[in-house]
Amino acid sequence: MKLYVVPINQRQANDYIRAFHRHNQPVHYSIGQLAVADDDGLIRGVAIIDMPKARMLNDGWTAEVTRTCTDGAPNANSMLYGAAWKAVKGLGYRRLVTYTQCAETGSSLRAAGFTRASFIRASKGWSRPSQPRDDSNYLSVDRYRWEQVSGGPRPAGKVHMPDSLVPVTDDLFAVARSV
Repeated sequence: MKLYVVPINQRQANDYIRAFHRHNQPVHYSIGQLAVADDDGLIRGVAIIDMPKARMLNDGWTAEVTRTCTDGAPNANSMLYGAAWKAVKGLGYRRLVTYTQCAETGSSLRAAGFTRASFIRASKGWSRPSQPRDDSNYLSVDRYRWEQVSGGPRPAGKVHMPDSLVPVTDDLFAVARSV
């Protein structure tokens, strides 16, 4: 069976995840998603890409694969990870990260060129005193972070907008009122 990378919208990707993923829920937001389909056009897997959830990784150069889900088609997951890396590189990102539970082998990630970067000890959930959340569906397990990194060129300074587009006043409401 031959697989092809195909576009998919977020609603379709979430429907697929809802139907096939064994422990994750659909996402509320993403910067992109893609799918793989067979010769008959049947979607065999999806991947969703977002900004990193870990604040220390959210440097403007890093994206995160937050979901992959397949129906078990051979090599579908590796193809999704490889296509996700090509897509984010094309958008200017220099690093792509994702996570697996420690019980998972990571063979699809290795096949796509990812390397295991770190061990993440299980947390009690996403809820914090400053931002309470419902952790009733949170699966508290140790994880590995995997990454793919490009040493491509990037600007020496911090990326910023031209001065002509930056408000010169500290009163942001004044800028809004002038429009």
